[in-house]
Formats: sequence, C-alpha cells, structure tokens
Amino acid sequence: MKDITVTEPGVIRRAVAAAAIGNVTEWFDFGVYSYLEPTIRKVFFTGLDQTTGTIATLGLFAAAFLVRPFGGLFFGPLGDRIGRTKVLSLTVILMAIGTFCIGIIPGAAAIGVAAPMLMLLARLVQGFSTGGEYGGAMTFIAEYAPDRRRGFLCSWLEFGTLTGYAMGATLSALLTTYLPDDALLSWGWRVPFLIAGPLGVIGLYLRMKLEETPAFAKIAAESQEREGNQTLAEFRSIFVKHWRPMVVCMGLVLVFNVTNYMLTAYMPTFMTETLPAHGNAGISSTASQFLQIAVLVVSMVLITFVGRLSDRVGRRPVVLFGCAMLVVLSVPSLLLIRSGSNGTVFAGLMLMGLMLLCFNSTMPSTLPALFPTEIRYGGLSIAFNISVSLFGGTTAAVTSLLVATTNDLNMPAYYLMGAGIIGALAIWFAKESARKALPGSPPAATDEQEAREMASAQ
Repeated sequence: MKDITVTEPGVIRRAVAAAAIGNVTEWFDFGVYSYLEPTIRKVFFTGLDQTTGTIATLGLFAAAFLVRPFGGLFFGPLGDRIGRTKVLSLTVILMAIGTFCIGIIPGAAAIGVAAPMLMLLARLVQGFSTGGEYGGAMTFIAEYAPDRRRGFLCSWLEFGTLTGYAMGATLSALLTTYLPDDALLSWGWRVPFLIAGPLGVIGLYLRMKLEETPAFAKIAAESQEREGNQTLAEFRSIFVKHWRPMVVCMGLVLVFNVTNYMLTAYMPTFMTETLPAHGNAGISSTASQFLQIAVLVVSMVLITFVGRLSDRVGRRPVVLFGCAMLVVLSVPSLLLIRSGSNGTVFAGLMLMGLMLLCFNSTMPSTLPALFPTEIRYGGLSIAFNISVSLFGGTTAAVTSLLVATTNDLNMPAYYLMGAGIIGALAIWFAKESARKALPGSPPAATDEQEAREMASAQ
C-alpha cells in the first residue's frame, strides 16, 4: 500500500482541466487559421496568384513547426529539472501572446513585405512555446492519472484539442457568413486571434493553482542533489540509452499528426479551392466549415469512450485498427469528399475523423508510457516535436504542392496510406501500457480500495 499513489479525484479533475486548456488555446488558433486561410492569404499575400498564395499561406502555417523541436529541446529537459507545472505555465502564456500578436499585425497593403515577416515571427513564437506544451501536457495528465483509468483521463487532453478547434471553426464560420467581405478583410479576421489573450490567462491561472505531479515529486529531491550538467546528461540518456522508444514515438506521432492535419488543416482548402481549380465540384466555404464542425462535435462525443475502451482492450489494438483503416479506407474517404454533395462529403470527412479518433483517443496515454519519469517530459517533447515538425505540420503544404505538381487529386489518400503503414510498424514495436504503472513511477490507484486490490494482486 505504501508504494501505491492515491490521488484525490478532485485533484485529478483539476489537473486534466489545467492541461487541456493549453490544447484549447493552441487549437483554437489552428482552427481559425485553417478556416480563414483564404482571407489570411488576401491580407498578407495580395500580389500572388491563388495557388502560389495558398502554398505561401500554408507555408506560414508550417513555419511554426520548424522551431517546435527547439522548443522541445529547451522546455522538455527544463520540465524534468524544475517541474512540469512551472514550465507549462510559461508555455501557455507564450503561446497566447504569439496568437494575440497575429491579430494586431497590419496587412501587406499597409506595410508591404513586413506583414508576412511579422506573421512569420509570431508563428515562430507560437511554435517554440508549443514545443514544450503538448509533451508536457501529456506528461502532466499521465502522471496524475490512475493506472486503470489513464486512457480515459488522458483522452480529455484531445477533447480539449477538439473543443479549441471547434470553437475556432465555429467563430470563423460565423464571421465569414455574416460579415461583408470588406469588413472581414479589414478587421473581422483579427477577432478570433485576439481572443487567445484571455484564454491564455485562464490557462495560466489553472496551472498555477496545481502542485507537481506525484511521480515528479518523488524524484524532485534526488534531482536537486545531482551534480554537473543535468541537461547534458538527460540528452545523453534520451539519444543514446533510449533511442528505441524515441524512434517508436516518432512513428506513432507521424501517423497521429498526418491524419490530424490532413483532416483539419488541408481538407478545408482542398474542398473549397483545390477541387474547383482542377475542374471538380467543390463545396462552398460555409458548407465546408459547418460540415467539419459537425465532424468535430461527433468526435468530441466519442473520444472519451474510445479512451475508456483502450483501458479495457489495450492501446495497441485500437491504434492498429486505426492504421488498418488508413490503409484500406483512405481512398474511399477521399472519393466521397470529391463527390461535391454535402451528404457524401460529410460521410468522407466522418470516415477520416473516425480514423483520427483511434489515434487522438489513445496517443496521450500511449506516448508518455514510452519513457521513464526522469526523462519523460524531455524525451516525449523532443521526439514528438521532431516528428511533428518533419511530417505533421508540413502535411497541408506538402500535400498541396504534390497535388499542384502531379494533378492527382487522390494524393492526400496516398499520403494517409503511407502514414498508416509507418504507424502500424511503430505500434508493433511498442509495449502494451494499459492498466500498468508508468516506467520509473510507482503504481497509481483511484482510491484506497483500488490500492488494496492492486497491492494484493502484486
């Protein structure tokens, strides 16, 4: 019993809320950027044609991901040294500042080339802070969660993602529907980005009110007594001793994020601009927005149930099923989206959303279990952000370029199929972590009764 951690349910709920609010802030911005991409293109790239301007605008979106590994390299080891709560408080406020600044940047008509350069700077601030945000949030919830409920509780992190994206998409849809074009171009598009400021303050308040995770608290004293360069020692441990889980983590992050950004970042542009430009029947921007919002709402309803399912059947079966769906159903999904009918487009998007659901419901509990407590924040942040930088955040820009150069509208499906194969290989080499203690951490129970059951089972 003395070796089993029991955390009060109220504390766990506050920890989940504090971690998820960062994802709400981050993905609120991504939702707004994705849905307002045509407007942002007109504001910041006035002299470019539609195809070139779209690639440039999506390139700005991808730019934030180029610095995410540096954010992971900086914030990850820092979180293992000084604590999860302090670092997560810093990342959420930096992320909110970067998003808020986008809302006050003048357009290209006012300051010329300086406009996209300032947008690039704001995106880099966002990317650097996000490099320490998501890995830390996963670590935070996973270390608070009881072993038998980790899948369910960690799935709330991605519930925050879906909430933020749905909020951003809904607000963007309302603005584009009810504002005249000149009002949308002059000030309307700025409103959602300015909302990030209050969201960041709320996140900071929630995180500052929480203590460190039980797992980190147990190693904090030992960490303070270490001598020498702790960060350098952690880098050696991550890249030399734990290179296998790093590779597995990167493969899992690849399939998770390629699916994620294909659905949320590229499909809105694909349906409203790419298809009509290639002589196909696309759909209106308003229809695209509301169909995707519907997919997000359905996913929000289902995600915690799938997370709970992974506690029962295991993480590996759920992830493998998602990878199989990508390989088999990506082409049918895209063909439905290409049809131009709102009903079949929704069916195609929903099918892609169900593929994503297999990953975003399980990855927040799967990935932290790959690393021991003393390097969990650092190892997870570095592996996650390298993979996201190379493959996830570039999905929209690369897919747009591939379609433009090959004229093959099925290219997004082929991209998803390749991601599914890589994800299946990665999860094959991952150990099952459901209902088990995190490496380097003591077992964790929901209450005293469960702790007694776990102690007697040992």
